[in-house]
Amino acid sequence: MSLARVRSIALVGVTGHVIDVEVDLSQGLPTVVMVGLPDAAVSQARDRVRAAVTNSGLSWPGQRITVNLSPASLPKHGSGFDLALACSVLAAFGVIPRAGLDRLVVVGELGLDGAVRAIRGVLPAVLAAVSAGFRRVVVPAANGNEAAAVPSAQVWGVASLRQLVAVLRDEEPVPSVAHAPPLDDAAGGQDMSDVRGHATARRLMEVAAAGGHHVLLHGAPGVGKSMLAERLPGLLPPLDDEAALEVAAVHSVAGVLADVCGISRRPPFRAPHHSASVPAMVGGGSGQVRPGAVSLAHRGVLLLDEAPEFKPQALDALRQPLETGVIAVARARSMCIFPARVQLVLTANPCPCGQAVGKGVGCSCTPMQRRRYLQRLSGPLLDRVDLRYEMPSVTVAELAETTAETTAVVAARVLEARHRAAHRLRATSWRTNAEVPGSTLRRRWPMDPAIRGRLDLAVARGALSLRGADRV
Repeated sequence: MSLARVRSIALVGVTGHVIDVEVDLSQGLPTVVMVGLPDAAVSQARDRVRAAVTNSGLSWPGQRITVNLSPASLPKHGSGFDLALACSVLAAFGVIPRAGLDRLVVVGELGLDGAVRAIRGVLPAVLAAVSAGFRRVVVPAANGNEAAAVPSAQVWGVASLRQLVAVLRDEEPVPSVAHAPPLDDAAGGQDMSDVRGHATARRLMEVAAAGGHHVLLHGAPGVGKSMLAERLPGLLPPLDDEAALEVAAVHSVAGVLADVCGISRRPPFRAPHHSASVPAMVGGGSGQVRPGAVSLAHRGVLLLDEAPEFKPQALDALRQPLETGVIAVARARSMCIFPARVQLVLTANPCPCGQAVGKGVGCSCTPMQRRRYLQRLSGPLLDRVDLRYEMPSVTVAELAETTAETTAVVAARVLEARHRAAHRLRATSWRTNAEVPGSTLRRRWPMDPAIRGRLDLAVARGALSLRGADRV
């Protein structure tokens, strides 16, 4: 009887868990029995792995093979266990030494020819391995740069099963991947200098960037709402190492991380179409749960252009993540927690036809239609939006302006404001002004009585809820 064990990683959301892939060879009919709560993709690994081993010129044991994925209570999804399963079978059969697998974590999908193919979620898998005390991690060569962004990880990037076997037999050198720190890539493309006029709206976006505030811009079509909103990411400071890894981990699980030269420090930007469903917005899926747009925009900007056109259920699903900075997606067997600390930007026309009363072409909407249109943005959602502004039309004189400030100039002021906020909040867990709760604001930074009186009057009239007063 032969027994071998190789460690791999199972992902639940963006959280990785170390899994023992145990293989036992015993007498009996040649078959593979797999236990430990595998899904269909994991169960089908038996056929992929057998073909990959034989096509790599290696021997497959003609015995009964029992595979246990431990802990058995944790669901296992995807094809990332293929390479670990192959190594465990070969170690149990004596093809590779078992000693070399003791402190090794292995992830990767196998092709039928033995090639190791890229998979989703390599970055959070490597983070989980390092957190559990395993520094040596074997990953597909195509995921090498992604994995190497994790500090202190010793990454082996392998292109084939045959190559890994040769490395474990000391027949080839270790295919180490050099550590790749996050890149200081600058946000390019759209610049604030493209926006003519709108001095107040430009100032509003600068304040929003400095404090991490949510924004609602409403006004007639073509006035510049979307144009201004799309330039907000360029005003945000670059991500620090921790935030860059958080963002990259979410993108890795979603399969949208570009594995080129390293992890980006650029704040993400997502602008889903108004037909997006609730799972597309907050995450979901029938099998393995995937992050939604609010998580893909973590530490960045989520733009909902023409917000009243979105499904009300999709909009209201954003209430909890806007408040807590995380989204919990519950399923029958597990609950996945995704980060969702975003800046929300909403844009809206004044009515369904888009023509405000008294501006240009007359509005053809009835008062009831206009009211119903704007009521698609619920009160509880708007309570969480800090800054709201009605953008006026640009005059001909403003269109002729040539002295508008660039994104770089405004971003420098935003960065200075963020540094001051970080110093002010250094003894807390908060990063920006928008994260500070109202109780702390009232205790540590009380408002001027005259201004406070105006705010209290708005609450008394019902124009603001208590939460809305805190946001203001």
